[in-house]
Amino acid sequence: MPIQRLVDNVLAITKESVKTFTYESLNNIVRLINGVSALLLAILPGKTSILEGIHGWELRPTFRGPKLPRWMGNGASSFNQFIHNLSVESDTSSSLDESSEEEYSDDYIPGSPLSQSSRVSRASSFTKYDKHRINWIRKLFMWFLLPLKFFLGIPVWLYSLSSSSSSSAPSTPRSPQPSPLHSPRRLQTLKDHFVQRATDRRRGVVEDLHLAFEISIEAIFDIFRKAALCILAPFDTLREVLRWVSSHSTGPRDCLSQDVSVPTATLAENDPTPTERKTTFHHSLNTDARTCQDVITELGYPYEPIRVVTADGYVLLLERIPRRDARKVVYLQHGILDSSMGWVSNGVVGSPAFAAFDQGYDVFLGNFRGLVSREHVNKNISSRHYWRYSINEHGTEDEPAMIEKIHEIKVSELKSIQSDQEEETNNYQPYKLCAICHSLGGAGILMYVITQRIKDKPHRLSRLILLSPAGFHHDSSFMFTLVEYVFLVLAPVLAPLVPAFYIPTWFFRMLLNKLARDFHNLPAVGGLVQTLMSYVVGGDSSNWVGVLGLPHYNMNDMPGVSFRVALHLAQMKRTKKFKMFDYGSAAANMEVYGSPEPLDLGEYYGLIDIPVDLVAGRKDRVIRPSMIRKHYKLMKDSGVEVSYNEFEYAHLDFTFSHREELLSYVTSRLLLVGPYSKHLYRQKSLKQRKKDGTREQQI
Repeated sequence: MPIQRLVDNVLAITKESVKTFTYESLNNIVRLINGVSALLLAILPGKTSILEGIHGWELRPTFRGPKLPRWMGNGASSFNQFIHNLSVESDTSSSLDESSEEEYSDDYIPGSPLSQSSRVSRASSFTKYDKHRINWIRKLFMWFLLPLKFFLGIPVWLYSLSSSSSSSAPSTPRSPQPSPLHSPRRLQTLKDHFVQRATDRRRGVVEDLHLAFEISIEAIFDIFRKAALCILAPFDTLREVLRWVSSHSTGPRDCLSQDVSVPTATLAENDPTPTERKTTFHHSLNTDARTCQDVITELGYPYEPIRVVTADGYVLLLERIPRRDARKVVYLQHGILDSSMGWVSNGVVGSPAFAAFDQGYDVFLGNFRGLVSREHVNKNISSRHYWRYSINEHGTEDEPAMIEKIHEIKVSELKSIQSDQEEETNNYQPYKLCAICHSLGGAGILMYVITQRIKDKPHRLSRLILLSPAGFHHDSSFMFTLVEYVFLVLAPVLAPLVPAFYIPTWFFRMLLNKLARDFHNLPAVGGLVQTLMSYVVGGDSSNWVGVLGLPHYNMNDMPGVSFRVALHLAQMKRTKKFKMFDYGSAAANMEVYGSPEPLDLGEYYGLIDIPVDLVAGRKDRVIRPSMIRKHYKLMKDSGVEVSYNEFEYAHLDFTFSHREELLSYVTSRLLLVGPYSKHLYRQKSLKQRKKDGTREQQI
């Protein structure tokens, strides 16, 4: 029907006009936010030193001219193209589009792995008449947008480009061109595209808004189109209503069980007429919720999860990259607000876990208690009771449970080589276990070794490699000092009200996950957030924005910080000692420690009977090198076999950043542990060590 075709054309042009207006308005708002962020970033002091550690960080905002909607060039709605590329990251797609337009005459778009055959060149899909009609529509559309170009930021060159492209359109069909997939440069671009897609699967908030606007506009105009069809064809409408009533009366359909689908139009290779297809959305939120297991298995490494239950009922996840016959074992423990993901986040080349596995080690990745999921044997445990722990529990509950589980597994796997006499010995250990710990993990492992020695129990360890370990914090920034006073003064009031610091609802966790993507796409906004976060942590130049983008910060789960852990750190800073948690009264401390004061771990460094390697970062403003040297001095004075080294790193560079120099150093320290010998593994007991000390004094 001519009238129906006219209505369809008018609605199509109006719909694309509204889409373009909305899209450009959103883009300009984003540009404004990015520009204001760039202005604020320019006037903030000390930003250069803060951002210098972030490789490839671009502070200058990139302003891109708006592009014509895709329907003008290939006959399909821009919304349909957006849905077709739903799984493709917007930043990678845009960069590929730009490079293709600059280097090649045809507009090739790399497809998704499941739909490479669905792409078609613009020039090969239309006849001369189709191109002529499209050019007229483009001219009318540009005249329609002319009054709005000053508000939308549409450059004048876009209008002239539209006119010149229509006048220079070829009048003869183009000769067949070789397949774009045969170009080596495009194959490399396609490879980079898929690699980037595999490493980050999120859409940002801006992209979600764009998608929401597209879907809303499509739905509204679909209603207008159906209403127009009802008016223009009343008999067809009546027939459809009767058919719907008859089908509805035969049996109800379970609408809730159906997947949400959106009809989209694609172009066939030989037929330029758009054909309808359905696209199903299973993960509409599209956040990156990969686990450590996903990262390890996607890179082709073996993986084994181990469930560990502590003595006080907390359920921990000990993850493993197994070498079951290996006698060399390494145990890696993360720091505060981190998880095992930190040891594998840099991929095959730059991750300590993969480097150790490639060197022949059986790798275990520990996870402290303190996740939003609150895993506990008591499924109904309250938030207040779950978060009621300090660093004490990390060192005296979490570490013993995980290391004893490692011991149990390795003894069981290597059991075939032990003799009956060795089997009866408690201290039999057919492997060598080294621990690599970062930040809070370093404080926890030191507490574990000392308390095990005091209890006259074996700690199973052969060497400690501590990367910027916590414990001493009195040499810190003004911001940390202010936080210390706030915690110590307001602790009685805050402790019952704020059991921990974490994001409690899934919506705001999802929002953080998506904002991390936007911080990456908007350089000035990301730089501003990075600078402000660095001010909070004393000017440390670690890539804090990049860390927020790690997959373990997602809507399903997220590391948190117990109030008592933060209070414990404040107590250490105030007393200038590496002490266990102060319960606030002499009676409470007497019940736990047998003395009115908490245990000063620095005074017991002489009990450490294994080599310790301390590593500090010269750019570390969270735990400064002077505090690592404090550990070193006390250990050296206590007779511990200890080494000290410094690198030009910030606090998170020890795990999050790819540092070849650090990996080489850690590997060299691991190699210092000699091969396993068949004699029994025995540790000097505390009593024996005291006897030896008494003899030395008498001599």
